[in-house]
Amino acid sequence: MAPSMPDAGITASLVLGSAFLIGVPGNFLVIWIILCTMRQRSPTVVLILNLAVADFLVLITLPLWIYAFLNSWDFGQAMCKIISYIVCCNMYISVFLIMMMSIDRFLAVLYPFVIQKWRKNHVVVKTVLVVWILAFLFSIPILLVQEIDTDPSGNQQCFYRNYSSDGQQKIICLGLETSVGFAIPFTVLTVCYMCVGKRVKQMTYKKKNQTSMLIARIVIVFVVCWFPYHLFNLLEIASILIETTEVSTRFKHISDTGSYLSGALAFISSSINPLLYAFAARNFRQGFLSSKLAKVFEQMIENTKEESTKEDINMLQKESGSLVNDLESQMFL
Repeated sequence: MAPSMPDAGITASLVLGSAFLIGVPGNFLVIWIILCTMRQRSPTVVLILNLAVADFLVLITLPLWIYAFLNSWDFGQAMCKIISYIVCCNMYISVFLIMMMSIDRFLAVLYPFVIQKWRKNHVVVKTVLVVWILAFLFSIPILLVQEIDTDPSGNQQCFYRNYSSDGQQKIICLGLETSVGFAIPFTVLTVCYMCVGKRVKQMTYKKKNQTSMLIARIVIVFVVCWFPYHLFNLLEIASILIETTEVSTRFKHISDTGSYLSGALAFISSSINPLLYAFAARNFRQGFLSSKLAKVFEQMIENTKEESTKEDINMLQKESGSLVNDLESQMFL
């Protein structure tokens, strides 16, 4: 049976709602700027575009999950499988693209001549296509095991995965998801940025500080958003492997309790990515500053300043007028 965690469901809904409100406009802005204002797109910008598309697609599914958390899954078995498949694809696409960006920065800093071969448009496009195909393939198990189940409250939920009774299928699926979706990308990410960090020490103080902070933010956000989800995957595996019934049951309970919040936390990554990667890229910032939208923001700021200035002048005139009236009245007393 699917676990019933009303308090966790409410908390998860708040997290998902925040991710939706921040991430949907943020990723849409990234996509719009890259497609409409940037004619020349560097390999990094191409990776950022694909990351924004993947994040946008998964974030627009959040209203369905929020409704399900607060009520029940009323959208049918087929939609349950499709939406779960989209979410799983996004997980793989996001971590693969983030891993590719770390490799790109590693090569750019340490092997600038090698990076020229990689940074050809046709090579980047083919590599990104491979990433999407791999994500589609690794997510296929979700289509096979994801099902609707009834929780103890009598509500249907789309959180249940129907694995084989012996537990081996569950171990393989969760183990594959955690190793390919977290362990390998995190190892690559850490090694690449450790090497980049050593090279950064030779930069000027300002560039060194900016780059070090960016590296730290990337690693911290990746771990904070994705580690809890995969930690509970490992607890699920441990609950199967441990033969002691009491310990196994305890691990299973912890995993069921944390699956709501850890799953919701993973969505935060999709809302943070635009700020973390897009606006850190020089080409993207230049594209944004040259876009009509930036000019609209600038005009709005100017209008706001003008209106506030006019209001201050009017207020000052009113105060001056009242002061003159007071003086005149005092003079004629």
